[in-house]
Amino acid sequence: MYSSQRWKTMAMAAVVVLQLWFSMEVESSSSHHPDHNITRLPGQPHVDFQHFSGYITVDDQKHKALFYYFVEAEINPASKPLVLWLNGGPGCSSLGVGAFSENGPFRPDGEVLVRNEYSWNREANMLYLETPVGVGFSYSKSSSSYVAVDDEATARDNLVFLQRWFNKFPQYKHRDLFLTGESYAGHYIPQLANLMVEINRKEKLFSLKGIALGNPVLEFSTDFNSRAEFFWSHGLISDSTYNMFTSVCNYSRYVSEYYRDSVSPSCSKVMSQVSRETSKFVDKYDVTLDVCISSVLSQSKVISPNQMTERIDVCVEDKIVNYLNRKDVQKALHARLVGVRRWDVCSNILDYQVLNLEIPTISLVGSLVKAGIPVLVYSGDQDSVIPLTGSRTLVYRLARELGLNTTVPYRVWFEGKQVGGWTQVYGNILSFATIRGASHEAPFSQPERSLRLFKSFLEGRPLPEVF
Repeated sequence: MYSSQRWKTMAMAAVVVLQLWFSMEVESSSSHHPDHNITRLPGQPHVDFQHFSGYITVDDQKHKALFYYFVEAEINPASKPLVLWLNGGPGCSSLGVGAFSENGPFRPDGEVLVRNEYSWNREANMLYLETPVGVGFSYSKSSSSYVAVDDEATARDNLVFLQRWFNKFPQYKHRDLFLTGESYAGHYIPQLANLMVEINRKEKLFSLKGIALGNPVLEFSTDFNSRAEFFWSHGLISDSTYNMFTSVCNYSRYVSEYYRDSVSPSCSKVMSQVSRETSKFVDKYDVTLDVCISSVLSQSKVISPNQMTERIDVCVEDKIVNYLNRKDVQKALHARLVGVRRWDVCSNILDYQVLNLEIPTISLVGSLVKAGIPVLVYSGDQDSVIPLTGSRTLVYRLARELGLNTTVPYRVWFEGKQVGGWTQVYGNILSFATIRGASHEAPFSQPERSLRLFKSFLEGRPLPEVF
């Protein structure tokens, strides 16, 4: 296992990087807005808030530049917190998935953008980051930067990004900051937060107030092996296949073998049977959804390797890809394509160290809670890729390890006059919640319920128990 010592070493290295950076000359904050201001995106309806996008260089030698999209809050941005959103993959775009199909202010629809009335910028200033380099519009002038990219380098680059972004937007430097994201962001976010906490011990640079993780990978075997029970309980596989999937070859073993190019005959046989029964006409990211909307949204680079061949035609994804590949859109976004011919939802040029998947991050979540940072883990309850049962088990186990008592017993919560999901809170600092009827990308499939969850999270309140 990876010890906490390893994380400490990483954190100290990052502190040194930042101190070096402080000694360098940085862009003066007086230059902060004009070059990154978006006057209007093609097809965009009129809005009263400002939005910005552009590049922040995170490595001057290799010219690694991360692309961001920043949307100020609809009303009174100066009084609202700053929220960083990261999508997973690793290698999938926070601009295309997070901003344009989940919780951003607009969604592409043919030639135009339509308003998302449940956009998270109703409650916060939202910052979407395409990370690591090689994802979306983010690039490096050295192609070696795309090779053997790992969690450690990603966390360090994300940290430098934030620091330099604050130089461009100094009015946000001391604003309450929340980190949010989903899927493989269960790795990205705890690691980034951990570096922030380490730096804050020396000099308080970040007002980190909480992290929220949606359907996150936190502990590989628990998360992946809850898939069998989810399939079985939802009627997607038979009793006999369920028995094989739990005894002969479970999903974490299959993924481990797959990424080591050594899939055993027994695992191959079990996975073929599972695939045959679940069928390719059911979206694994939302088992109740009809399959046009599917793989968009699927941040499936690593966590669902056996789905990689299923290219179902996808409506939403096609709209986003078409929109973001328009020259006029790229110009309005101050974006450019470097080393790739087109913008893609998930990167084809990034070579990520996929075995980082097996390093648990749940212990880092525990150290953040110990440092006083509130953590919310939430699950769209129709996702079979990272099912709610694994996440709930991990949160419960962590609460016990930390000696946290239940402060809100397991109960329903409401949005409008309907049950929005279920929740449980430990020690008023560690929370678990489900979003009823939501997919792996909860804000996409249940936007209203997701916005309610987000608002409660920012306010530090339990989810509403009455309608």
